[in-house]
Amino acid sequence: MPEVRVIGADGSQVGILPTYEALKLAEEQTLDLVEVSPRAVPPVCRIMDFGKFKYEESKKEKASRRHQSTVVIKEIKLRPKTDKHDLAFKLKHIHRFLGEGNKCKLVIVFRGREIVHPETGQAMLDQVVKACADASVVEQKPIMEGRRMVMMIGPRAGVIRPAHAPAASSPGQSDQEGGSRASEPPAAPSAAPRFGAPQAPGKP
Repeated sequence: MPEVRVIGADGSQVGILPTYEALKLAEEQTLDLVEVSPRAVPPVCRIMDFGKFKYEESKKEKASRRHQSTVVIKEIKLRPKTDKHDLAFKLKHIHRFLGEGNKCKLVIVFRGREIVHPETGQAMLDQVVKACADASVVEQKPIMEGRRMVMMIGPRAGVIRPAHAPAASSPGQSDQEGGSRASEPPAAPSAAPRFGAPQAPGKP
């Protein structure tokens, strides 16, 4: 007859019992017998309210997801000769995004014959990096993607997302308010499998 190590509803060690006796004991308390360590020898089961257990696990999972931070990539579009006023406006947004713990994808858009002078785009990126040196690190050096020069910067170590800051932007946005999710919060571990429903006394 298979045996299991039984833990009571109050956490006490009941001992090693035949499976049918463990099921009978759970039935007498109007509770369930749930297998919590199937690889142990003998397997470990606990007497509990399985419905309540699942509900508590669900609450913990939701709370965990609320407290997990999500890194967001914000796209900032610039021109090779962005004017000082517009640049100052975009730098303000970049500092805010980095302060929230997000990454920024800097994009220089070349139009017409501007593409034959990529050094102007490089100079603009160098200017942005210099202005944000106190809050950022370069994660990807500038590369050409068609008529665009792309560079990635991230928050410097120690940058903490303010508690009031939004976790993410809505998908499909671009420019200084754009963003795409870089990671998703992992799912919480699933509840322990149920060993079996209470059975009538004497049945294995």
